[in-house]
Amino acid sequence: MHEREDDMFDQNGAADRPDGNARDNAAPIIEIRDLNLWYGDGTHALKDMSFDLYPREVLAFIGPSGCGKSTMLKVLNRMHDDTRGVRIEGSVLMDGHDIHARDVDPPLHRRRFGWVAQKPNPFPMSIWDNVAYGAKIHGLTGSRAELADHVEDCLRRAHLWDEVKDHLRDLEATDLSGGQQQRLCIARALATMPDVLLMDEPTGSIDPIATQKVEDLLLEIKTRHAVVVATHSMMQARRVADRVAYFHLGELREIAPTEMMFSAAQDPEARAFIKGKFG
Repeated sequence: MHEREDDMFDQNGAADRPDGNARDNAAPIIEIRDLNLWYGDGTHALKDMSFDLYPREVLAFIGPSGCGKSTMLKVLNRMHDDTRGVRIEGSVLMDGHDIHARDVDPPLHRRRFGWVAQKPNPFPMSIWDNVAYGAKIHGLTGSRAELADHVEDCLRRAHLWDEVKDHLRDLEATDLSGGQQQRLCIARALATMPDVLLMDEPTGSIDPIATQKVEDLLLEIKTRHAVVVATHSMMQARRVADRVAYFHLGELREIAPTEMMFSAAQDPEARAFIKGKFG
C-alpha cells in the first residue's frame, strides 16, 4: 500500500480525517489492519490491506479487473467463510470487535450489511415479498401494519414506490425493468436495516438513466449508512464517493479524499489508471 491511514496524523497525534470531512470526528465503523487473503491454489489475492470505513460516507474501490476489489468487499461481511481453501490473516474490527472472533455469529454479522450485486437479482416473487422477506425472517417489525410501513419506507428510499405502489403483490419482481429491479434490490438490502451497504459494480448492467437514479440514491443512503462501492467507472467514483481507494494486483496502493485522488494522486499506477492509460 502506498500510504497507511495510520500515518495520517499530525505531530500532536490528532487524526487528519482521511475523507476530508470532520463529521463530528466519528470513530471508524470498520478498521482493517494488515489484512492478507490467500485462495487455496496459493493465490495471494489481498496483500497487507489497512484502511478504515467511517459512518455516513461513500468509499469507492477502483482499479483494474482482478485487483481485489470484490474480494475485499466480501471480507467485510464474511462471505468467504464458505469458500474452500481461503485463508485470512490480519484484523478486521467492526465497532472495535474482531469480526472473526469465536463469539461472533456469522449470520448475525452479515445482517449488519446489505449487498447489491452487479446484475439485478430479485427473488422470483412479488415486489412486496422481496422487500418484506428480510424484515420478516429477522423479526424487525411487530405487526402487519409496521411491516407495511417498513416496506413502503424502503421502496420510497429506493425511489421506487411511486412506480410500483399499485402492483406490490400482483407483479413479479422479475417483470420490472433492469433499472427498477436494481432499485428493488437496493430496497431489499435496506429492509434489514444494515449499518453498511456493500455494492459490487451496482450499475454495470443497467442503462445510463437508471445509473443516474442509483447514483442519486447513494448520496441519500449515506445519510444513514456507510456505503462501500466497487466500480469501474471513474466518473461514477468522482460523483458519489467521499473517498477513493485504488487497488492494484491485490494491494491497496492509495486511499484519499475523492478530489485529491483525481487531481493529485501520489501513486504513479493510480495516476495512470485514472487517466485511462490502462485498465
